[in-house]
Amino acid sequence: MSSFVIEGGHRLSGEIHPQGAKNEALEVISAVLLTAEPVTITNVPEILDVKNLIDLLRGMGVGVERRAKGEYTFTANHVNEFYIHSADFVAKCARLRGSVLVVGPLLARFGSAFFPKPGGDKIGRRRVDTHIEGFMRLGAKCAYDTAKRAYNLSSGHAMKGCYMLLDEASVTGTANIVMAAVLSEGTTTIYNAACEPYVQQLCRLLTAMGAQIEGIGSNLLTIHGVKSLHGAEHRILPDMIEVGSFIGMAAITQSELTIKDVSWDNLGIIPECFRRLGVKLEQRGDDIYIPAQKSYEIESFIDGSIMTIADAPWPGLTPDLLSVLLVVATQCKGSVLIHQKMFESRLFFVDKLIDMGAQIILCDPHRAVVIGHDHKIGLRAGRMTSPDIRAGIAMLLAAMSAKGTSTIDNIEQIDRGYEDIESRLNALGAHIERK
Repeated sequence: MSSFVIEGGHRLSGEIHPQGAKNEALEVISAVLLTAEPVTITNVPEILDVKNLIDLLRGMGVGVERRAKGEYTFTANHVNEFYIHSADFVAKCARLRGSVLVVGPLLARFGSAFFPKPGGDKIGRRRVDTHIEGFMRLGAKCAYDTAKRAYNLSSGHAMKGCYMLLDEASVTGTANIVMAAVLSEGTTTIYNAACEPYVQQLCRLLTAMGAQIEGIGSNLLTIHGVKSLHGAEHRILPDMIEVGSFIGMAAITQSELTIKDVSWDNLGIIPECFRRLGVKLEQRGDDIYIPAQKSYEIESFIDGSIMTIADAPWPGLTPDLLSVLLVVATQCKGSVLIHQKMFESRLFFVDKLIDMGAQIILCDPHRAVVIGHDHKIGLRAGRMTSPDIRAGIAMLLAAMSAKGTSTIDNIEQIDRGYEDIESRLNALGAHIERK
């Protein structure tokens, strides 16, 4: 198990480019299974979760050519149908959260797929009902295989389009159902579909491959099934979570920073949420400039009540940034209620922040009140263990702000979502060592 050793108290300066979006990468890379023709994807983040998914595709017989850093061509013309039904394949899928996204393409193209309970972050209950119920509405049959500990889905190459109202606006559920529907006979209408930029990007790739999808960017998608898809080229968006993480790093270290090529139009409410914490930032073309500030004052609502920042389906705030916003708030002036609605275990890492001197009241698994120190009382260095990707990067922010030297263990969790993070931050003036 690797660790980061962080010497805190150093200010950052300069420019940094965000990596390609992790969540989009997992979706569009899975989509290459829908065609036998080559699909080229650029701006691929070379992080642990994405590498593991690419290795999973290789094991399935997909041809993978790394043409340059972040540029891959995938050719799924010789998928090993025996392997994708093997216990080894199902076991590998169970260890990788992103593997849920291969189920829709495999079901659509090959008529069957196994759906194990996925791995990934331990952040509370993550239902798979939306995925499976969507497949069954398209005509797939589902049975539980006790030996493989996975759901066995079978369509017999005869899925048919239908109307469905999703029970929740699940991002991966929407992506999975869309990928299954593009090769289903007839028309599929998905209401209460997730409409995050990453789902929009998946739909654009599928359209470039020959799919017929209407309503991209809305919560009502109409998919007219086609018999086959062809090859295409696609570029992944910058990662909005990394952009938000860098804004938070600038604020908590009182640094001046420029984040380049952020795809501002796809950031949604993220810049405004940081502004509510008193963080000044400017849009300069497609860049974000964050000036150094002595103080960051948290806004109140118009009636004077305490500011609340909560996650919500797009275009609301992504839950992946609440951990970063919470850590930033510990050094702002004022108080804020952080309400994590979607996952019940993501706030438990605040115990470590309290040990570091943060003033946080954990009300319940979903809500925490942060009383900021206004940079007058710094956080203390400490030893922490990263429980998941987003808590890990939040801990890194805290350590960069803290007085003294901190250690973060289990940084493989951070590596799952952030590419070469210590080298990129050290180039800005951070002092982070991997051990």
